[in-house]
Amino acid sequence: MGTTTKSARRKSRAITIHEVAALAQVSPMTVSRVINGNANVRESTREQVMRAVQELDYTPNLAARSLAAAQGTRIALIYTNPSGAYLSELLVGALRGAARTAVQLVVDSWDGLNAEAERNAARALARSVAGVLLPPPLCESRAVISELVGAGVPVVALASAHFGDDISHVRIDDFRASKEMTEHLLALGHTRIGYIKGHPNQTASGRRYEGFQAALAEAGIALESGLVQQGHFTYRSGLDAAEKLLARKKPPTAIFASNDDMAAAAVSVAHRHGLEVPRDLSVVGYDDTSAATTVWPELTTIRQPIASMSDSAMDILLRSIRRKEKDVRTVVDHVVTHQLIQRASVAPPAAAGG
Repeated sequence: MGTTTKSARRKSRAITIHEVAALAQVSPMTVSRVINGNANVRESTREQVMRAVQELDYTPNLAARSLAAAQGTRIALIYTNPSGAYLSELLVGALRGAARTAVQLVVDSWDGLNAEAERNAARALARSVAGVLLPPPLCESRAVISELVGAGVPVVALASAHFGDDISHVRIDDFRASKEMTEHLLALGHTRIGYIKGHPNQTASGRRYEGFQAALAEAGIALESGLVQQGHFTYRSGLDAAEKLLARKKPPTAIFASNDDMAAAAVSVAHRHGLEVPRDLSVVGYDDTSAATTVWPELTTIRQPIASMSDSAMDILLRSIRRKEKDVRTVVDHVVTHQLIQRASVAPPAAAGG
């Protein structure tokens, strides 16, 4: 009794490749090429098709020849990232990509390994997998990358500012994103902005700091060294850095932390000092992980679509593996659009003139 909704009908039967093609406004053959990792598809078309695949929750027939081959493909995701929120987003995207392409995803932590141990682990890994996803900070390890590339294993680096000609990258423009966030604070009247740097072992940290510096320079504001503190992308390092910033004789009216974990820590320190965020201190972060919305007030931040980036990286890696089988080697530098997300942690400075 009653009518069946469109979504209910959709769940009651398998979505076809023709429906995906219609939504993406391409031919079914193009959809097939995208799903099978064919190189002869424009990047914009590929993204258009993948959006339709995700919107319709399309699952290709696992008995199809193209994905039957993928079932025997082992792809490794190796991590040492200290942020649990970042890691969670990363895994969501990788698992989504693995499910869509039917590859076997191997997830391993290399926490605590020194450079030589990482090199040995990479050498062993190269013998057992067809491709590797490297998030930060491992995507910055030349030792690991050289071992994998030397063994002929395709690698995709996630969220690394560096682009070389030996591996593919999926990233956002960290310089531009950080500059936009700094300009947002400047437009509200903040001229004393504290900055908490990211871990020095990641090139993205450097690009974010450069974007911050560039925005200040364009606004004619001299960089005060005491308003810049070193962080390491951990909550603890954010606590230490924020304490130093707020203990200054003339503290900042805003703090820009290089990730959400450190920004959340800065909010906690502000509360400890009896400051109200954002009335007395504005705080902004970076990444838009779960940490941005589990703190009060919720953080204004840069949205780096980590899960989508991880999913895209899986797709790029699978295409690289198939090209390798045909003795064709191609690297991709895929720059994903970021977004400045405004929430309740920012307001104009309380004192006139910032």
